[in-house]
Amino acid sequence: PFAGGGSIPLEAQRLGLEAHASDLNPVAVMINKALIEIPPRFANRPPVNPRDRAKMGSAEGWKGSAGIAADIRYYGDWIGVEAYKRIGHLYPKLNGETVIAWLWARTIKCPNPACGCQMPLVRSFDLNRKTGRHAWVIPETSQIDKVITFIVKTGNGKPPIGTVTRNGARCVRCGVPVPLEYVRSEGRDARMGAQMMAIVTEGTGGRNYYAPTPEHEKLAIVSTPDNAPNNDLPAQALGFRVQAYGITKHRDLFTGRQLMALVTLCDLISEVGEQCLRDASSSGFSTDSVALDQGGRGNIAYRDAIKVYLTMAISRVAMGCNTLARWNSVGAKIQHCFGRQALPMVWDFADPNPFTESTGSWASGYKYVADPLSIGYTFSIGHSSVNQHDATQPYPIHNALVSTDPPYYDNVGYADLSDFFYVWIRRTLRTVFPTIFETVLVPKTQELIATPYRFDGNREKATEHFEDGMLEAFSQIRTTMDTEFPLTVYYAFKQSDSESDADEEDVADPSLDLLTPASPGWETMLSGLISSGLTINGTWPIRTEMRTRLVASGTNALASSIVLVCRHRMSNAPIISHRQFVDMLRRELPAALKELQSGNIAPVDLAQASIGPGMAIYSRYSKVLEADGSALTVRAALGLINQELDAYLEEQDGAIDPDTRFAVTWFQQYGFNEGEFGVADVLARAKGTSVDGVTRAGVVKSGRGKVQLTHWREYDPGAWNPQTDHRLTVWEATHHLIERLNNHGEEGTGLLLAQLKDDIATEARNLAYRLYNICERKGWSEHARDYNALVVQWAGAQEQAKSVEGKLEQGGLFTE
Repeated sequence: PFAGGGSIPLEAQRLGLEAHASDLNPVAVMINKALIEIPPRFANRPPVNPRDRAKMGSAEGWKGSAGIAADIRYYGDWIGVEAYKRIGHLYPKLNGETVIAWLWARTIKCPNPACGCQMPLVRSFDLNRKTGRHAWVIPETSQIDKVITFIVKTGNGKPPIGTVTRNGARCVRCGVPVPLEYVRSEGRDARMGAQMMAIVTEGTGGRNYYAPTPEHEKLAIVSTPDNAPNNDLPAQALGFRVQAYGITKHRDLFTGRQLMALVTLCDLISEVGEQCLRDASSSGFSTDSVALDQGGRGNIAYRDAIKVYLTMAISRVAMGCNTLARWNSVGAKIQHCFGRQALPMVWDFADPNPFTESTGSWASGYKYVADPLSIGYTFSIGHSSVNQHDATQPYPIHNALVSTDPPYYDNVGYADLSDFFYVWIRRTLRTVFPTIFETVLVPKTQELIATPYRFDGNREKATEHFEDGMLEAFSQIRTTMDTEFPLTVYYAFKQSDSESDADEEDVADPSLDLLTPASPGWETMLSGLISSGLTINGTWPIRTEMRTRLVASGTNALASSIVLVCRHRMSNAPIISHRQFVDMLRRELPAALKELQSGNIAPVDLAQASIGPGMAIYSRYSKVLEADGSALTVRAALGLINQELDAYLEEQDGAIDPDTRFAVTWFQQYGFNEGEFGVADVLARAKGTSVDGVTRAGVVKSGRGKVQLTHWREYDPGAWNPQTDHRLTVWEATHHLIERLNNHGEEGTGLLLAQLKDDIATEARNLAYRLYNICERKGWSEHARDYNALVVQWAGAQEQAKSVEGKLEQGGLFTE
């Protein structure tokens, strides 16, 4: 259930299992059908198109879905040629070069009565920021006719700053500041326009940039086709910002020319379907009337299968061919509108040429669809199936191994966002899957999401809807799952982005945007599992981010998703008290946490992973009772688990040297900021050391009555040798390792690790966990990233250390 993008059932099928997927969302259903249901049905068959049939010789070379992929490319080519015949004149060349994109700036009338120009709203005037290819736009103003024109500059120089930010705009002609609310009101009153700003072509030496021409501006102005989608956007939805600017219908997300292109491509899919039907009939497919959605395998079903994949290509085109796609001046390419799961407002946008192979083009769309099908992997034996299904209702199968990735509370408005694709998919596939596409837009009432705007702004009702739905969904899963196997639930919940008044610059800062165990999403997830009669045996992180991102990104985002492992709870499970629960936590949790640390689990994931052994205790009992006889809530249990995690990490302080114990306590109070000498002196004595001692150890700097911890950036790696340091501290070793990691990567870290004694190295890693925990509580995201990265890269550094141990000189210095 909740199959979404289909990665779980696809991987199950690749392992040789019979996979069954379901989702309420029709877009998700179609993705899953295209991934796991359709390919096995037509596996190992040669293509039906005349081009490939004439040259293939033998059918033996067409393994898996390679034949389907070849047909997608052939009929995709045909559609591209036919579409160009009909609308190619709307996309002219410039100076004999093919245009990649036309760049536009939205405009509004300047509110200054003395100016009144159509002021452009531009985030950035940069066109290409690559060295040696620098290009940018300069707006030129006329004091006579108040018209603003654009010229293109290349070479050395600096572009002007943009005219719009998240806080408001500025008129490029008169300089008057314009509040964001005025910009919105102009949009809502249909007074927001657009002006061509530059033209990007593909020349012999790469991208070329030109100023707009009257011919290109005229051809770009196309009336909206009458048969273009005319559905309303939601009045309010998660991740949507565009309605505030007068964009209230799906057709408003596109220019007239873009709508003409998309409508034309959709119409051609219907036409090419009949050609595919004739080709399939003449190439050995059985002639029958069993439809694709009824399990058909004949010529009609194959025609509809090809239409499914070509329709997916339309979705790919729509992502780049809209007025929310931006120009990426670093990569010199179009960036499609879904940089994240939202539709924020974009000021200067890129209008692609659908007859190239760049982002937003038809060719890139159908080739992206065909490429993964060309791999030709072996499909599972059996009949994998995909159904549109409400997860709170009984399932048609039983005794199944269930693995699912359920919705994340209030994180993503999948149904509202899916309408962007649904209005185009329904256009071509409504006759193929009439039941799935019987609604005008994606179903939303049953969607399990805690969105107050669907409950007249009532957050309590939204939460209740989500909680009740999750309980019912897990209850249905419990009756469906085979008791021999565990249920696995993948979860990567983060609190939703701030719903502020913001434009395209409103990209939430994900620093320390962590999956907190006490968050409503986690609480609801665990409550639903436990209340449905399941017990949680463990939670484990699964690494889902690139290692380079963990170190180099400017965020402290999760290193992994969390998988919860669950089984049926015994029907005769006993009852325990609050006191007994705490005692069992203290007895069982430390060993589990030690095991997690031994596997180099990232500090950012430790709190989430600790939920598993903690909730395993809580959920193995029918109830945990408070002193007054009431049940201990999941929220309270999570709080107790978190307390024991803190206590476990604090206990590790006792195994380290006095200087490091002083540094940890000082860090809790001051971080890397200065503190008073008198306070430090008292603390140092209490820890069994002195300020002079920790200064000589290199842990702190002291002078002028102030004491400050030494930051890793201040360490001189060439002046420190751990094998000759007579006052070696775990604190110093940890921060030297961080210095090496940040400046020299795993190899440099491994060289230093090879010089450290095993007990010092182990305590250094444990200290990183401890300091990360402190940073998380304090909200110190920059420092937290350093400690998290050290643990994440530890295994790699250990491998490096093993490989260089023989390269160390007698005194411990490096030979290279």
